[in-house]
Amino acid sequence: MENSVRKTVLVLGGRGRFGLAAAQAFAAGGWRVLAQMRPGASVPQVPGVEWLPVAVDDTAALARTAEAATVVVHALNPIYTQWDRQAMPLLDAGLRVASHLKALFMLPGNVYNFGSGMPELLAEDTPQLAHTRKGQIRVAMEQQMQQAARGDGVRSVVVRAGDFFGSGAGSWFDQVLVKDITSGKMTYPGAFDVPTAWAYLPDLAKAFVGAAEKLLEAPGRFAPFEVFHFQGHTLTGRDWADQLADAAWDNGWLRPGGGLKTGSLPWPLIQAAGLLLPMWRELAKMRYLWQTPHGLAGGKLAALIGPEPHTELPAAVQQSLLALGKTRHTGCPVNAWA
Repeated sequence: MENSVRKTVLVLGGRGRFGLAAAQAFAAGGWRVLAQMRPGASVPQVPGVEWLPVAVDDTAALARTAEAATVVVHALNPIYTQWDRQAMPLLDAGLRVASHLKALFMLPGNVYNFGSGMPELLAEDTPQLAHTRKGQIRVAMEQQMQQAARGDGVRSVVVRAGDFFGSGAGSWFDQVLVKDITSGKMTYPGAFDVPTAWAYLPDLAKAFVGAAEKLLEAPGRFAPFEVFHFQGHTLTGRDWADQLADAAWDNGWLRPGGGLKTGSLPWPLIQAAGLLLPMWRELAKMRYLWQTPHGLAGGKLAALIGPEPHTELPAAVQQSLLALGKTRHTGCPVNAWA
């Protein structure tokens, strides 16, 4: 199919973790994919992806370069300690690009909006009572999108999901849970019996493709601003321990007769160190997420796209470890202790 008649998506922040997963999913779905990246950054070799080395705040240049795009995916994510300074300006730049292109604007949301008093099952109309600064910024971002949709005609969509895992590094899964998995150990950030929401990133990216296609097919059926929840996986620490014990055994990281060792994060130490270390201070503020049971109701999204893309947990865990270079496929013998 020629580029001139293919659907075209612009992914802002295409070199980031979600941006790259989204670019790959849209390319696999037959879309022409334009991926924005910072000028001067190295260009990844990703089949089906055209890279645009244009600064995101150079709105006119980016809109000219991506003039065929009918969807803009906002995958720009500030450094965790820079949300106050960067989150809203980046969002404003993305909305301006979408306005120039008259394109559908899509944002991956999270659960920060709901605060420590959130109910166990989060629906699209659950009250947003954020108590942290990051949660308040997330609420403000969605309000800005709603205003742009109603006032400036920028159709906007939030697809909210839980913690990411899969498709590389940069989340609690790889930085904490499986950091020492090759030594037969799992570290968990919260209470082992509290369920929390997780999103296997390739599945979430496919859901974005499905949502974009359906929303473009019949725009009159939908409000200018819509929110959908991606159910993903709702898992306790014990669920993770069971899955990672199986993966550790399959990959030869456990001695015969021995089990997976489990540990917890030293939150008091993290909180104390946060007086000097900005990143640790920001992490300590979000500890409540590991103490508050929550999952996402995905019925509205399923009504839009059909059954949610869903990789069963054992396969998702194995693929996530493979992406991190932590499986037998990288040379680790199976059941090395046998």
